[in-house]
Amino acid sequence: MTVKSSIESHIVQKWELYTEEQHEVWSILYDRRMRELERTGSEVFLRGAESIGLIRDRVPNLEELNRQLIARTRWQAVPVSGFIPAAEFFADLSVRKFPTTITLRPRKSLEYVPEPDIFHDVFGHVPLHADQVFADFLQELGAVAAKATDDDQTLQMARLFWFTVEFGLIREQGTVKVYGSGLISSVGDGANALGPKCDRRPFSLQAVIDKPFEIDHFQDVLFVIDSFDQLSEAVREMERRIGA
Repeated sequence: MTVKSSIESHIVQKWELYTEEQHEVWSILYDRRMRELERTGSEVFLRGAESIGLIRDRVPNLEELNRQLIARTRWQAVPVSGFIPAAEFFADLSVRKFPTTITLRPRKSLEYVPEPDIFHDVFGHVPLHADQVFADFLQELGAVAAKATDDDQTLQMARLFWFTVEFGLIREQGTVKVYGSGLISSVGDGANALGPKCDRRPFSLQAVIDKPFEIDHFQDVLFVIDSFDQLSEAVREMERRIGA
């Protein structure tokens, strides 16, 4: 099965239209998360943010960011207006395109917005795309998810995405760090993931795809990998199961 990216939902980021207040909001969000992530964030995230030129004083210009990203792993962030259908989302991932919302939350909603914005999508997700192992895993995940033939397979791939790309933890030099975008971009979720109320379990594919999740509260169970190679192995196992 060949998966092709759809461009129906892709739009253009008019970076010059961001206001001074929006650049200030970005700076506030960047500062308060990066201060904590220097201690609790995965080294892969921190290196990635530096390598793609993510800075604190302005909303990212995706054209500039993509020049760095494409040169490293051939990934790019493509602007979209909001949520897109799952099939289109995974098709984009399969060709190393990450659908990226370009709106930014208002100052009055710094703590939480119900839908992804450019801070969640770019600050939370994109730095990891500069890592070759994670970049290859994410492309494979998109391609495998696009091959799902029934609701059960689709649900399993959604759980794998949720507990890794969105809410994954990794052990680095004996310490559990955050790498999932929901943990990277959120003060509350990041603190909860490393706090006493979260049950942090060793990653296993079967445990992950058997675990339901809810999106409207802090996660009470998360999974810890020892390296991103585990994720590559997991998605290849899912491909074998879906193709069987």
